[in-house]
Order: sequence, then C-alpha cells, then structure tokens
Amino acid sequence: MCGIVGYVGSRPVRDLLLAGLTRLEYRGYDSAGISVIAGEKIDAVRAVGNLGALREKLDGEGGSVALAERPATTGIGHTRWATHGRVSEENAHPHSDDGDRIHVVVNGIVENYMALKQDLLDGGSVFSSETDAEVIAHLIAELYDGDLGDAVRAAYNRLEGHYAFVAMSLDEPDVLVGARKECPLIIGRGDGEQFIASAVPGFLAETRRVQYLESGEIVVLRPGGVEIMTAAGEPIERPEELVDWDEATAEKGGYETFMLKEIHEQADAVADAIAGRTARGDGIDLAEDNVFDESLLSGLRRIVIVGCGTAYHAGLIGRYAIEEWARVPVEMDIASEYRYRNPVVGPDDLVIGITQSGETADTLAAMRLARERGARVVAVTNTMGSQATRDADGTLFTRAGLEIGVAATKTFICQVAVMYTFALRLAELRGELPPERLAELVAEVKRLPHCIDAVLGRAADQVRPIADAHWQNDFFLYIGRHVGLPVALEGALKLKEISYIATDAYAAGEMKHGPIALLDESTPVVCVATDSPVLDKVVSNMQEVRARGAHVIAIATEGNTTIAQQSEATVGVPPLDWMLQPLLAVIPLQLLAYQIARRRGLNVDQPRNLAKTVTVE
Repeated sequence: MCGIVGYVGSRPVRDLLLAGLTRLEYRGYDSAGISVIAGEKIDAVRAVGNLGALREKLDGEGGSVALAERPATTGIGHTRWATHGRVSEENAHPHSDDGDRIHVVVNGIVENYMALKQDLLDGGSVFSSETDAEVIAHLIAELYDGDLGDAVRAAYNRLEGHYAFVAMSLDEPDVLVGARKECPLIIGRGDGEQFIASAVPGFLAETRRVQYLESGEIVVLRPGGVEIMTAAGEPIERPEELVDWDEATAEKGGYETFMLKEIHEQADAVADAIAGRTARGDGIDLAEDNVFDESLLSGLRRIVIVGCGTAYHAGLIGRYAIEEWARVPVEMDIASEYRYRNPVVGPDDLVIGITQSGETADTLAAMRLARERGARVVAVTNTMGSQATRDADGTLFTRAGLEIGVAATKTFICQVAVMYTFALRLAELRGELPPERLAELVAEVKRLPHCIDAVLGRAADQVRPIADAHWQNDFFLYIGRHVGLPVALEGALKLKEISYIATDAYAAGEMKHGPIALLDESTPVVCVATDSPVLDKVVSNMQEVRARGAHVIAIATEGNTTIAQQSEATVGVPPLDWMLQPLLAVIPLQLLAYQIARRRGLNVDQPRNLAKTVTVE
C-alpha cells in the first residue's frame, strides 16, 4: 500500500513531492524518501518513520543542503510499507543503480527479482538494499542507451509480478517514465508541467486533469506533454478526464465510501501481504518477519489462536490450513473467553493473537496470559509499534495499509493470507508436504491478487440483483461447512455490522439441529459452496433449505453447474486450490452487505455503536 509521486516541470519540486506524499499518508507506510535532479547530481534523502522524520532530515544539517541551494524541478517521492527487506533507511525508496544515475520508486512486488538480481550481480552490479525494487534501477541502468523510455520498456518486458514504478535519469533531467502492471498509476496533466502518482490525491491540489494508465502501459512525461505506449512501444491515445472530486472524495480514491475503496484495494493489499514471503517460489520465507527461532516451530505440540470478531474468523481459516498442511493440532478461541477460562497452556505451545489494530484489549490480555504461562506468542497485526508487537515474541505484519471503514475488509483478507503463508512455512519445516505439493501451493498463493482482481471485476454485477431482491428482508441465514464455515460467519458479520439486519450463521450440518425452524418462504439463505472435499454435503444442505421454500444464494467455484442448479442466484469465484478459495468467497459477501446497506441509506463507514479499535472489554 505504498505511495508514489513524481513531478517534471519548472517549479521547485521538493515541496510538491512532500505535499503529494502527505496526501497519500492514508495508505500506510513505515519509511519515506525523495530524489530530485539537482544540477550535475541526483540528491536523495530517505528516512525511517513518518513524513515528519523525512522533513526533519531534509531540513537538518547535511540532510538536504543541495536541495535548498539548487532548487530542482524534476523529482520522485515514495512512502514505503516494508515487504522485501526490513524497515531501514537502506531499504527505503527511492533506489538507484551503482552509478547513481537512475533512480526509481516502486509499488508492488517483482516476483522474479532473485533471478534478475543474480544476473546483475554476475554482471558486476553492487546492491545496497534487501529489496526487490532496487533490481529495477540496476536493470534499467544496464539497458540504458540514451533513451530512458526505451530502457524502461526493455526492463518492463523482463519483469514479472504485480507492480508500478516511476524512473528518472540524470542524463535526461526533464523526463520521468512510469510503468504499470496491475498496481495503479495515474497521470496529472498541467501546463508546462506533469505529475504522476499512485492515486489522484497525490497531485489533486495542483491539477484536476488526469489520464489513467492501464495495466501493461508505459508513459513518458516531459514538461510539455506525455506519451503513452504499450510495452511493445506502440503509441496509445488516451483522453484527459476532469476530476471533480472534493478533498474527502479524493481521499476515497473516487469511490463513494471508504469501505468500497478498501474492498477494491484488496488485490494490492494481499500482494503486499505475501510479497517477500513467497519470493522463493518453492517454499515460504518468514525470515524478514523475525518470528523467532524456527526450530521451535518444527517441534510444536500445539497452536492456540485467539482473536475477536473478524480476526477470530481469520483465525478459523488459519486453523483449517495449519491442520490440513502442517498436521499440528490447533485450538481456536474467542479472546474474551480464553482469558477467563484458566486455559491449559505452556512452553510447548505457540499462541497466535490476531488483532488488526494491535490494541484489542481482550486479545492483548489473552496473549499476556499465555506468555505468563510459558507459551511463545506471535502477533498477527496491521499496525507497527502497536502494543501487540511489544507484548509478543514475534510479529507477522499483514501490511494492509490504513483501513478507515469500521467494518474490516482488506485487513481480514490480509490476515487470512498471512495465516496461509504461516501454515505453509510450518508444513515445510515439519516436512508434512512433498516439495512438489508445497511449490504448487505457493504458486497458488501467488495467484491470489490476480484472482481477487477477477472477483472484483465481476462480483458487483452478480451481487446487484441479489441485493435488489432482498434488501428489505429482516432476517438472513448464512451456512457453510469445513473451511467455508468461517466465510459464512464473516459474511454474516458484515451484514449485521453495516445493514443492522438480524443475521445468523451456522455450520450447515447443524441445520437439522434447530436453525431449520427459522426458515420460511421469505428467508434468504446464503450458502458458501466453493470446491472442497465436503461439497457434496453442502449440496445436500442446500436441498434441505430449498425444500422449505427459502431463497438459496450460493457462492460457488466458477464452472460448477451443480451448485447453479440448486440455487436461486449464484456468484462465482475463480478456480483455485480449495483451501484458498475462502479468501475469494468472502469478497462477494462483503459486496452483498455493502449494497444492501446502501439501499437502506446507511452510513457504511461508521456503523452505529461500533468502533474501529476496541480497547476496552
């Protein structure tokens, strides 16, 4: 969820870059930096922490004397959320080549960076960071022959992954070149000056004239204009659009609410969550997370996961994955119950506390109790420096970026993605998966951002008629089995939170044990029916529901005609390993809750009686 800004024109660039980065702070970051072309050199200043730390360094002695003395008019800036490499000044952006003539800022991940880096090392390049992003600077420098646009295109065609970047060269001081592969990149048009950013707020104070770069495109910006082209160099005509957003809408990225914006950020958020952890390809790397001595993981007796609300549901999915892949027994508990039931826990146990904010009172108390009794504790959180990170022996950061909507969406998805990577690493350490199966699952995890994009591209249209038909109902039932049950629980929670509709969620096998009495001909029943070893059982439960006249709404794997025959409405998700499909299946349920709440005229970003961070019991 990093932020990019760039400017080429005639005005002093430093304050323009800082102002743009300030407007992108909502995306979340742990370090920041800018590079500007100042006469015969490129000045770069980077700092760990927030933009205040960067400004202090720019203004301090030895920080940016050259920037002040020789106002530059071309530059790039970045706010980084650590993926490849720890949080450090060396790993902060911008990055440069050995000769300090090419500087780049990068969002996303370069999946083949290890192979590219080795080739560059063999050719004599010297790297100064642990990041995948630095590879791009060295690669462009190696391919540079007097035309930055040509060098960027050549580099782009050798890169694999999910990214956007902007490059500049000391040899062409009036040129910026941007490239997009799935991660957003937007051009801001001015008179005698041009802007580029990862989101419109990065330049909205300066211009409302924009051009949207599509995935697979490259743009060359000069003060007098821009050239957009394909990766093959074919020119593209792209009309300007006029953005009429106010400041609040700009922060929402043009979406009508923060919640909708955050739902649509989920592909990028998951890409950041798995970046680095899946770079090896044949396994999972958690070294940068510094959880603790991995020999402990291979000898675990038991894992206990604690969380509240959405985090509890993410932990449930993690439980299924850990037991399926790593064959370690997992106990899942609601944190507010665990802390009061005198649990049996000790040195051979690992306790995982999942908390978006890192400040959830019940989860923190449960983690402390476990640690007092000798267990090792890991926090899964989105917030650096939070209390959970200080109380735990190690932390797995979800890297979802700032989430403003009270109802969790992208933070839940990232918690699940991180639990998948943890489960696979545990399986690898314990030798529970054959190497070929492990590599296959890692490849499937790496597909998650692309599959999320596919769901978002289709699900809204599929969900809309369902919302139209049922938004006035006063009761919904959600059902699922096995790993589909946590999805049903989370989908029901989203509907409760933002629409205030009474909603229940049950294990589908429990239908005959009471819940079926609630059904009549007006009841919508949402069934999570993605591919799994228990899908036949789910179909039987759907038939039970239909026999009572209820309206069956199914979330199913695309191409499954059996489910479509048993349901009144079906929303499809792309085929993926069955254990990973729940992460996709929850997205249509987020959208269903959203569309129903909007039809009811409710404030989805700030639902009544709820808070984003629960710091009291």
